[in-house]
Amino acid sequence: MGQPLSIDLRTRLLAAIDAGMSCRAAAARFGVAPSTAIRWQAQRLVTGNAVPKRQGGDMRSHRVEERREEILALWEARKDITLDELREHLAGIGLTVANSTLHRFFVRHSITRKKDRPRGRAGPSRRLEAAPGLVRQSARPQS
Repeated sequence: MGQPLSIDLRTRLLAAIDAGMSCRAAAARFGVAPSTAIRWQAQRLVTGNAVPKRQGGDMRSHRVEERREEILALWEARKDITLDELREHLAGIGLTVANSTLHRFFVRHSITRKKDRPRGRAGPSRRLEAAPGLVRQSARPQS
């Protein structure tokens, strides 16, 4: 993600606008996009300053955190629940989230959701003899 343009550039551009220059002309003079100058001017009119807004970050985790107790109760009731099953239960109580949201929730709370070992491991082969494709046949017919 790119860095915001400097406060110095912002203040010079806005000073030019205050001096009577149009947003588009000021943008051309300072080498920024016209939409940038228009946004900075609108931000200054609304907030009173042209300080860059925060970039990135999580904007929606509060929805899941508000239901923290319900999510943890579902998880405690059935520790081997999958993210899909948990998501379906939550949809039933009015919280629609993605699997990735639930995954990040568990990571944030340092909760590991490992399946039981006996269920995740491969069982013994049910065949007593080798698979037909794996047995080497001789090229010559046996007499």
